[in-house]
Amino acid sequence: MSGIKRTILIVLVTFMSCGLIAASLRAGDDWPQWRGPKRDGQVGGKKWPNVLQGEHLQRLWRVEMGPSYSGPLVVGDRVFVTETRDKSEEVVRALDRKTGNELWHHGWKGAMTVPFFAKSNGDWIRATPALDGESLFVAGMRDVLVCLNARNGEERWRVDFMEKLGTPLPAFGFVSSPLVDGDAVYVQAGASVVRLNKKNGEILWRSARDSGGMSNSAFSSPYLAKLDGKRQLLAQTREKLVGVDLASGEVLWSQAVPAFRGMNILTPVVYKDGIFTSSYGGRTTLYHIAAKDKRFSSEAAWSIKMEGYMSTPVVVKNHVYMHLRNQRVTCLDLDSGKTCWTTDKPFGKYWSMVAQGENILALDERGILYLFRATPEKFDLVDSRKIADEETWAHLAVCGEELFVRELNAMSVYRWK
Repeated sequence: MSGIKRTILIVLVTFMSCGLIAASLRAGDDWPQWRGPKRDGQVGGKKWPNVLQGEHLQRLWRVEMGPSYSGPLVVGDRVFVTETRDKSEEVVRALDRKTGNELWHHGWKGAMTVPFFAKSNGDWIRATPALDGESLFVAGMRDVLVCLNARNGEERWRVDFMEKLGTPLPAFGFVSSPLVDGDAVYVQAGASVVRLNKKNGEILWRSARDSGGMSNSAFSSPYLAKLDGKRQLLAQTREKLVGVDLASGEVLWSQAVPAFRGMNILTPVVYKDGIFTSSYGGRTTLYHIAAKDKRFSSEAAWSIKMEGYMSTPVVVKNHVYMHLRNQRVTCLDLDSGKTCWTTDKPFGKYWSMVAQGENILALDERGILYLFRATPEKFDLVDSRKIADEETWAHLAVCGEELFVRELNAMSVYRWK
């Protein structure tokens, strides 16, 4: 074989290999970002069984690792997780989906101390990464965004927002989860909302700036929505909701969201041309967004005295299901604001919820998994099971018949039968 032919063959094999890996990363039942495929906590696939007990839900593997609140990503044959090691280093790990064996890891120096009143929830990495099939975008606590090659973990670029924008260290760290759309990645960092070129990390625009300091630790994560005919970026800061033009970064509309000490934590959900949100020390409100003569406005369609907290709700048909500050669970009619039911019984301090049709799975921070019906008639609990002895603050991921649970110091995978 001539040298030229050999070179061509090597190039073709390499190209096909990379293509197969990329296809694997995009194939099958995936969970590539915060709250799932569409970032709304909704999943399709085979209908869930009605039982969580015993052999009906079996653990496939469990891998111990450093602490993290980041939810796992599941794409193709891989599971991506983060951890904080020795209170000094942040690490991303790619695990084999079938076995839990490590495929690669990549880390950087990064750790911080959160304010004393949040100390019980730890100083470790929090934001859930995002994956576009080729690149993995990871938010480090010290306001950095790191882009990795999803195939081998090599670092492609890194942006330090404090260094780049001259902003202070956010009091609670980089908590908001990145969002990838087209050739851009959007983050709430640097005391603002930022659009970056996902190929090289170049900042394309910076919008919705705040004063920095404690107020710039955005808890909520950005979301793409089409409101009154215009596709836009929805972001909730510690003080307000904003709609941002994707191309220019122009703030199309802004709505104050009162909360105790800016504790707007949950990610708002979209219903028709409205945005539903709820805050600690504030209210529960559906804001209607409308455009007239190309100018947008925001108005409360309804508002009730009810407080959400950390748990992002899910929408099923015209109802929203939400875990409250007082640890009860409620169902609200989104068209009227009417309370359909609220449980008498308190649950954990936090629920991560995933919906499929008229069923909802909820995992609380005590490691208890609940399955209940999404019905406005009553709280209809189908089954429950304690699946972890450690705390489980990270968001649950569900892909096909598999459940991915990030315990505080381990990663566990279960399969429904």
